[in-house]
Amino acid sequence: MLNFTDEQIVFQEVPGEVSLAYTIAGCPLGCKGCHSSYSWHTAQGKVLSHNYLQQRLNTYQGLISCVLFLGGEWQPQALLPLLILARSAGLNTCLYTGLDDVSPELKQQLIYLKTGRWLAELGGLSSPGTNQRFIDLRTGHCLNHLFIR
Repeated sequence: MLNFTDEQIVFQEVPGEVSLAYTIAGCPLGCKGCHSSYSWHTAQGKVLSHNYLQQRLNTYQGLISCVLFLGGEWQPQALLPLLILARSAGLNTCLYTGLDDVSPELKQQLIYLKTGRWLAELGGLSSPGTNQRFIDLRTGHCLNHLFIR
């Protein structure tokens, strides 16, 4: 079971998409300088159940084009059904992870994948020298250039 600490409609995290974004509680990475370190404790937040997500997708039907999970890959058995639900609703899906890769099962349900730990000295996706990558899994293309201003 996944808990989330934040639920937002976001416009910049997935280029060209209006995303319903969930910050998932319990990230085990603990990256120094993390902007959401408050969410590291697993028991924080509210349960992101199948029924809850379905209700939110119904509420935002026609207004969003993507569901974004900021974390959750450490519990693939809990994340996978939520990705499947979003895809079955006709929405794109995205996962932001600090890992360098995720399981093939998760990738099958993702359209976009952001990988790489936060390293302050390298910056995020808007930095030309970042270690992070934002990939369109349909094409395999890196889309980092869409974040650089």
